[in-house]
Amino acid sequence: MKLIYQVDDRPKFGALIVFAIQQLLAIMTATLVVPIIINNNPTLIEQFGEGSIGMSSAAALFGAGVGTLVYVLFTKKKSPVFLGSSFAFIGSMVAAFAGAATVAIGYVGLILGAVAAGLVYVIIAGLVKAFGVKWINKLMPAVVIGPTVSIIGLGLAGNAVGDLTSGGFETTSIYAAVGVGLVSLFVIMLCSVYGKKAGKLIPFILGIIAGYIFAFILTFFGYLFRNDELMIVNIAPFAALVEGGVSLKTFFQVPQFTFINAFGSFKEINGGYIGTILAAYVPVAFVVFAEHIADHKNISSIIEKDLLEDPGLHRTLLGDGVGSMVGAFFGGCPNTTYGESIGCVAITKNASVWTIITAAIGAIIISFLSPFVAFVNSIPSCIMGGVCMALYGFIAVSGLKMIQNVDLNKNKNLFVVSVILIAGIGGLTLSFGGVTITSVACALILGIIANLLLKNGKDDEEEPEKEEANEEKQA
Repeated sequence: MKLIYQVDDRPKFGALIVFAIQQLLAIMTATLVVPIIINNNPTLIEQFGEGSIGMSSAAALFGAGVGTLVYVLFTKKKSPVFLGSSFAFIGSMVAAFAGAATVAIGYVGLILGAVAAGLVYVIIAGLVKAFGVKWINKLMPAVVIGPTVSIIGLGLAGNAVGDLTSGGFETTSIYAAVGVGLVSLFVIMLCSVYGKKAGKLIPFILGIIAGYIFAFILTFFGYLFRNDELMIVNIAPFAALVEGGVSLKTFFQVPQFTFINAFGSFKEINGGYIGTILAAYVPVAFVVFAEHIADHKNISSIIEKDLLEDPGLHRTLLGDGVGSMVGAFFGGCPNTTYGESIGCVAITKNASVWTIITAAIGAIIISFLSPFVAFVNSIPSCIMGGVCMALYGFIAVSGLKMIQNVDLNKNKNLFVVSVILIAGIGGLTLSFGGVTITSVACALILGIIANLLLKNGKDDEEEPEKEEANEEKQA
C-alpha cells in the first residue's frame, strides 16, 4: 500500500489537528460506550440500584488518551495505532463490581484487575524478549493470521449493520436511518476515490458531517410535520448539558476518575475479592493477547514494516499492558489497540504516528470539554454504522490480502483458512466459569491446531510428482 504519510512523517500543524480529530471520531464512540454498558448492566442495577455505578465516559476517554501515549512511548513511535476501551473486559469489569460489597470497592477492583491483566502482558513480553518472535511466526504464519484478521472485521459486521438501521429514537424509520448512514458511507467512498489530497485524508470527517447535516434536516422536518419516523438526531445530550442553566461546568468539567471513586477503599478489600478479580481478568488477558498479535500483524501489513520485529513484540506488549494499567487507573477500562484506528490508517493512507500522538492529546483535552462529548453522544448510530461499514470492511480485506500469496489449491491451506473463517464468522465462543473465549480467539486457536496437524501433509497433486521422481531415481 502506497502511504501518503509514512510512520515518521509529521504533517503541518493545521492538517495534523484535522487528521487527529478524524482518528478521534473513528474511535470515540466505542471508547465512550463501554462505561455506559457497565452502568446499564441489569445485574449491577439490581444489586446497587439505578445510576449507582456512575462510570464516566469522559474519564474513559482520558484514560484512552493517556494509555495511547504510553503505548507510543514503549513502541518508540513506530506503531501508528490508537488504544481505546476494550470490550473484551466488559464481563471482567461487571464481575469486579458484582463481587464487591460496595461500589467504591468495585472501583478498586477495576484498578487491580487492569494491573493483573497488564502484568500478564509484561510477563509474556519478558518471554518474547528472551526467546524472540520466530516461534510466533512459525505458530501463526500468513495462512493462520490472515483469515484471523479478516474475521476481526467480519465479526463486527453485525454491529455495523445494526447501527446502520438505528436512529436516535425508537420511533426512527429504518429507511430514514439507513438513508442517513448510506450518505455518510457514500461520501467517505467518493472522497477516498475521487477526492483531492485533502479529501482523501479526511474522508471520515466529511462523511460524518454530511450524514449529520442530512440527519438534522430530516429531524427538522420531523418536528415540523410531527412525523416521529423522521426524528433521527437526539439532542438530549445537549439538553442535559445545560440543565440547570449555563455555567462554567457547562463547558468545562473534570471527569470522575476511577482512582477518585476508589480512594479510601483499598483497605477494605480481602483475599477472597482479590481472587475473584484475578479469575475475572487474567484469563481474558491471555485471550486478548491473541487479538494483539492479529492487530499488529494487520497494521504491519499496511505500513509494510514488521512491528513484531521492530520495535518488537515485547515492546508492543509492554505498551499495551502498561497503557491498560494507566488507562484503567483514570477511566476504569483496560485498553486495547483499536481496529477502527487501523482501518482509518488503511483507508486514508496516513500512517503518521504524530497523528496518533495528537489524537491522544486531543482525547485528554476533550475529556474536560462537555460540549464536545455531548456532540459525540448526539451523533446518530446510523451515521457511525455507515462509517464502520468502511472501517470494518477494510480490516477484513487487509486480512485477505495477507493470504493472497498462500496456495489455496492445497488442501492443507484450504482447511486451515476454512476452519478459521467459519468459526469466526459463525461466532464460536467457549465459556469456562466466568471466562469467555471470544470468537476471534477460538478461531485463531483452531487455526493454529489445524495448521500444526496439516503443515507436513502432502496434497494429492504432489503425489504424482513424487512417484515420477522415485521412478527416475530407480532408473
